[in-house]
Amino acid sequence: MAAFDPWDPDFLADPYPSYAELRARGRVQYFEPTDQWLVPLHADVSALLRDRRLGRTYQHRFTHEDFGRTAPAPEHEPFHTLNDHGMLDLEPPDHTRIRRLVSKAFTPRTVERLKPYVSRLAGELVDGLVRNGGGDLLTDVAEPLPVAVIAEMLGIPEADRAPLRPWSADICGMYELNPSQETAARAVRASVEFSDYLRELIAERRKEPGDDLISGLIEAHDEGDRLTEQEMISTAVLLLNAGHEATVNATVNGWYALFRNPAQLAALRADHSLVPTAIEELMRYDTPLQLFERWVLDEIEIDGTTIPRGAEIAMLFGSANHDPAVFENPDRLDLTRRDNPHISFSAGIHYCIGAPLARIELAASMTALLERAPALTLAAEPDRKPNFVIRGLEGLRVEVG
Repeated sequence: MAAFDPWDPDFLADPYPSYAELRARGRVQYFEPTDQWLVPLHADVSALLRDRRLGRTYQHRFTHEDFGRTAPAPEHEPFHTLNDHGMLDLEPPDHTRIRRLVSKAFTPRTVERLKPYVSRLAGELVDGLVRNGGGDLLTDVAEPLPVAVIAEMLGIPEADRAPLRPWSADICGMYELNPSQETAARAVRASVEFSDYLRELIAERRKEPGDDLISGLIEAHDEGDRLTEQEMISTAVLLLNAGHEATVNATVNGWYALFRNPAQLAALRADHSLVPTAIEELMRYDTPLQLFERWVLDEIEIDGTTIPRGAEIAMLFGSANHDPAVFENPDRLDLTRRDNPHISFSAGIHYCIGAPLARIELAASMTALLERAPALTLAAEPDRKPNFVIRGLEGLRVEVG
């Protein structure tokens, strides 16, 4: 299993050659260090994301003991309470109920109404970058844009937004493979602080509702059913975490890929109508979320290998997005690629509810950079974050020519 080493810096720098080796070895392989079954092929990943024999949780059907798993450490309880009440980590019927209620507030109209704000903010951020002659694309544009948009949507006042990104980063550390005790402690602390803040904000919105998503979540009902306070808190945190982590990393991963493929960048600069297909291709080419996990609720078989109930499957999104059985010349960046069924936003019942908003944000920042910084260049080779599951850069220094 030398082809797959998610803690090796060389692997993290470029995992895609290793994925090719994994795909050549077979459709499923056991990885002992994380006690997971790796699935690298697009067809299998796509099918398993829709397979109801698998689940993001097992607690709707089994106790930890019945499932052969150890309960989380008691000191980690605040993180798990927050995480386990979000719809990303729930299965029907709870997932169905919460997603239906959230969808009543998080409507296409709500997202569409944000477009002018997103475009204006992207322009302002890029203008600041231009005035300074360059800077860090991560901290100056990629990060503040989606954080501000989600905060604006939720109705979090500007004065309260500074802790949002640190809270999110600490919580998301728990989604990496085999997180350390230090990582867990930071996630627990952030979970408590973020939850306490949202509990106060929800109480304020109950007294004085506004035209924001928190107020919408409070109001959302279906045949008398409403979200509990914990479900509202978990939903708000999920929308912030998932709603900006992917966008931030797609932005910097994407621009780094463009700088390394100058012919494609030149084509994009010459024809801004390529922006929509460019966004899809860049999310495929260097996938922001490399791995997505599922529990085996009922025994399954993949290519003659029986995977028992209680096992965990790791679907390799980054590998699936480079599968030559689906993508012609998958290791080539092609901004004109039309047939592009990437799975960067997942699939099935857990398909990303925020995908339309992410595409609006990515298009706004890319368009602003193309129009206002047409000679943008890479100023220094970036360092990659020492993470595997959530793939990103420590920063991306650029200069405005």
